[in-house]
This record gives sequence, C-alpha cells and structure tokens, in this order.
Amino acid sequence: MSSKKLKYGWTTGACATAATKAAFEALLLGKFANKITITLPKGQTPTFDLVECELKGNAATAGIIKDAGDDPDVTHGATILVTVSKSKAKGIEFKAGKGVGTVTKKGLPIEPGEAAINPVPREMMTKVIEELAQKYRAEPNVTIEISVPNGEQIAKKTWNGRLGIIGGISILGTTGIVVPYSCSAWIHSIHRGIDVARAGGVNHIGAAVGNMSEKLIIRKHRLEETSLIDMGDFVGGMLKYLKKNPVPKITIAGGFGKMSKLANGAMDLHSKRSEVDKIWLAGLLSKLGASAEQLSTAENANTALEILNLATDAKLDIGAQVAQKALEIVVEKLPGETTEVEILICDRKGREVGRATTAGF
Repeated sequence: MSSKKLKYGWTTGACATAATKAAFEALLLGKFANKITITLPKGQTPTFDLVECELKGNAATAGIIKDAGDDPDVTHGATILVTVSKSKAKGIEFKAGKGVGTVTKKGLPIEPGEAAINPVPREMMTKVIEELAQKYRAEPNVTIEISVPNGEQIAKKTWNGRLGIIGGISILGTTGIVVPYSCSAWIHSIHRGIDVARAGGVNHIGAAVGNMSEKLIIRKHRLEETSLIDMGDFVGGMLKYLKKNPVPKITIAGGFGKMSKLANGAMDLHSKRSEVDKIWLAGLLSKLGASAEQLSTAENANTALEILNLATDAKLDIGAQVAQKALEIVVEKLPGETTEVEILICDRKGREVGRATTAGF
C-alpha cells in the first residue's frame, strides 16, 4: 500500500475569491498581478496562478483553474472566471454568469432568484473587495459575476437539479480547502436536500443508498423528486443532520449488504470503511432455525448476496431480521419519537426482500 500523502485542494469559493481579488486589483491599478494570494477563513494563505485575464473599460475578468488536489471532485479542472465591474449602486452585487446556477427553491442558504454562490464564498469575496478598496482609497461598489465554462454539464453530475439550482454549478466552500476523500460535497448535498424538503413542506423523505433502492422507494410511495435524498454510503451524516433538523417521516432503503452493515451499527457503508459481518449474519440465521451446514456456509460465504440467496432458498426471512435491526439503530440516532421510520431492503434486481417500520408508519 502506498504511503503517499494525499494532496489537499481548493474549493470553488477559494478560486472565485482569488479571481475576484485579481480582477478588482487590475481594475484599480490597470494591470494584473502574476500570482494572487488570499487568506482563507482559518488563516491559510494559498497562492493561485491566473490562466485568463482581460481588462476592458470598467470591467476586469480573471480566471483560475480549480485544483481539487487528490479528491475526486467533479469540479476539478474547471475554470472559475470572475468579472468585476464598477457599479453606480452602493455595495457589492453577485451575479451568476454562464455555467453558475441560480437558486429556485426555498431551504438553501441563498434565497430563490439569487446566484448559487454560498454565504462563506460571498463573505470571502466581499472581504477582499473591501480590503483593496481601503488600500487604494476606492469605492467598494462593484458587481461580481462568476462564470464556469462547461458548468451546466458539470452540474449534471451533482445534486443541483434536485435541489432546485438551475443553469450550472454552485460556488461552495466553508474553509476554502478540499480535504481528499472527505466527501464533504456529497454530505453537504444531503444536508441541503433535507433543507429544501423541509422548506417545501415535504413530510416524507426517501433516502436511498443507490439507484436501485431509490426506484424501490418511488414504486412503493410515489414520492416526488424533492422528497428523495441520494444518501449514498453516508447514513451517519444524514442521521446526524436529521437529529437537529427532523422530518415527520423517512424511508431508508438499500441493498442487503449495505443495510446489513447499518443493522450492525455502521454509519459509513463504504466498502473501505466498513465490512459485512458474515458471522453476525450467521447469528441471525441461527435464530431463524438454520442448520449447522447452512450456518457454516454463511460464515464462509464470499458475499452478503450469497447469504441472502442461501436464506431465501431455505425460506428463512433474514431480510426482515436485518431490516428490524437497522430500524433499531436508526431510531436510536433520531430525536425521540418525532420521526416515523421505515427500512426497505432490496436485492440486486430491486425487489423488496426486507421491511421494518416504527408504529404508525
């Protein structure tokens, strides 16, 4: 195994801040700097190279390529373009250029109709404008327009459409730093999905591990897109957020293997961070009356699917047992009795093989 230290990267918000600084400084001085250094919220001072720059009249445009380091970020390699133009209006206005989304639904940290530029990046850009204005004795009255070439295509790989952000990507980041494989963007999307559902008055959320389990939720409950959360492996991050931001009803669905991990207490269902416990599953089979031979086969099985097939052939309802155990784990993580919970388990063909619910679901 390689001991190579993973490289950190910079958020779209940090790139946009650096480009904003470069553009506004060029607007004030009449020329662009070769490199731009900014200060992030926690004090780090990264330096960025400009890949594009144009000074034209009362506007200046600067471009920076987003470097996500070793994180598999969908915006890695995207060009973040910022045009800063002088404005007669007092203060700073943010606009979504081509490839940057516009918010259309309530529940996000930005109001509907506004550019999908999150609060911390807005604060960072505002700060550099105000600092430069003070340094060069200029008025901090500008319009900041952010564009991302190919941003609309990149956004198709994100949750933006489901969250009601149309036209492109969001400009994100709370620290300015991308931590490799922290999956912070995915967890952020889970939180925003819950926010949008709550703001829209949704009382039943469906959270799925993957596409197959999401289709099971849709077939069973006919939920609208706003009600659906692409939870992926991050059940723990979702439940932690739901504890503070509860919904009346939630269905959590996934395949047998992943849901057996949840049932056994795992809060991260990724194969690198949790494993299917075959001994534990064999213990459930034992309680269902499995033979010694069946238990031995289960304990030595290659996959969770092999155990499920064994149980199905023997008419041992292990799916119901796993669902019940998962239900108990989930209920423990949620606040009191304020949320009704359903657990659904599907096989590889999307068929329901296990279900458990709280009373009243």
